[in-house]
Amino acid sequence: MGELRLEELSAGNVVAANGLSLKPGQEQFIAPVTYSVAAATINPATSWQRVVLQGDQVVGFIHGNFDPESEQEELRACIWRINVDADAQGQGVGKFAADALAEEARSRGFERITVIWESGEEGPEAFFHRIGFTDVGETQYGEIIGALQL
Repeated sequence: MGELRLEELSAGNVVAANGLSLKPGQEQFIAPVTYSVAAATINPATSWQRVVLQGDQVVGFIHGNFDPESEQEELRACIWRINVDADAQGQGVGKFAADALAEEARSRGFERITVIWESGEEGPEAFFHRIGFTDVGETQYGEIIGALQL
């Protein structure tokens, strides 16, 4: 795999980000990137959105949120969404994106980042555990809250 780099989500790359493919069974765990774009307009000051590029090709997307004033601790420094193109999964793209968000969190003074996921065979749980997240709780809807200490 070639060198990966991040770029801010923009009008020039949002279509490619929204077109990232999924493996069969993953659709139920991932909302379209356009949902993240819409969510970012609600509070652009706390939203952190990046695409992952390999060469000129968008191979991933990550949406983070940094809000130290959030009433919910698990939403102060978190991954809202991470998508990796089906053909690029298992090649370090997701870890690269999560590491970049973790570095951004460190630079902002956070000591941990969190993520919330729904359990399921094709879901992201194994990925998050592989890159160091541990289960720290559950939402009122039964979703898992994972945390990574920085």
